[in-house]
Amino acid sequence: MGGQSVPTTARAAERPPLVMRCGAFGDIVLLTVLLRQLHLRFGKPVDVISSGPWTQPLLEAESAVGRLFIIRSRRTPYWLSMQQRRLVAWLRERGAGPTWFCDRGEGRVLLSLAGIPADYICDTNEYTWDPGDTFADRYLHLGSCSPRAFEGLLPPAKPGVPRAARLNVSPAARRELDAWLAERGLTGRQIIMVHPGSRHIARRWLRSRVGTSKYWPEEHWSRVVRAVRDRCPEHVILFSGTRAESRFNADIIRRAGVREALNIADHLSVRVLLALLERAHSMIAVDTGPAHAAAALGCPTVALFGTASPALYRPGGAMTPAIALTGTVGGEQSILGIEPQTVVDSWQELMRTSGRRF
Repeated sequence: MGGQSVPTTARAAERPPLVMRCGAFGDIVLLTVLLRQLHLRFGKPVDVISSGPWTQPLLEAESAVGRLFIIRSRRTPYWLSMQQRRLVAWLRERGAGPTWFCDRGEGRVLLSLAGIPADYICDTNEYTWDPGDTFADRYLHLGSCSPRAFEGLLPPAKPGVPRAARLNVSPAARRELDAWLAERGLTGRQIIMVHPGSRHIARRWLRSRVGTSKYWPEEHWSRVVRAVRDRCPEHVILFSGTRAESRFNADIIRRAGVREALNIADHLSVRVLLALLERAHSMIAVDTGPAHAAAALGCPTVALFGTASPALYRPGGAMTPAIALTGTVGGEQSILGIEPQTVVDSWQELMRTSGRRF
């Protein structure tokens, strides 16, 4: 090998753990369970390969994270992607060590090109999971496993990691939130967050929203908002979302006809959104990334699910202040089977159990 000694498996076992997860906003929130498990187990921060503009602000205040490498696309052919080639070069320089792969398909090719042997990798796709597990439970189990090459060489998993995601908010993000609230005259106000949209709705453009798996009718949302306003007359209701979801928010607010219901879609960064969710009184949302983030930040959250499993994808895992709702239509799971009063009742029950005042 060109005069260079090949690192032994024992030496490779001493390297910091590496995790690859290129996922959506909520996926990265849930990933914090695995990162904390590995951090506690190895006593050193975890290097992470991920994607998406949300990943940096989600993990920037996380002490369990060491080096973070963000790639834009895994599907671009390797020789056309400078970023993928840089990742492979970075991994080769870093050296192969214990690796946890939490994606599908393309990412394993990049790990292989970087010289990470298959038996150095714990691949989530190679395990059989208990159907009663939440994703937090799966990550706890995965973090306790060892790649085949390192059996007997790695420290054992340690107890104490909760079955729930948790996010940290930096002091700088809290200061940015303070400025954001002051600009809008909201300093010191109690805030209830509503997030009714999703990328499924955003992609509809001028087509009807009806038929998407996470579409819950505007009139249903407006009934919930009116009930929340009646119960909390002094709170500000903020509607979050992306720019593409702004029109959906505006339609709901118009139908609800209540005061101090503000559409802030695309008006704040992910960093400020996290600080806002940390401070919010409560949140009502569809099953989407911000719902997972809110629950992980301790904000009581009611989430409405479409076709995804509310047990597996419960916001933030098994031990967060959250309620996951779904319904049935024609014998099949559907968000359209959820009644507005069920959402209101669940929100009020969550307020009582979490000790939040109306």
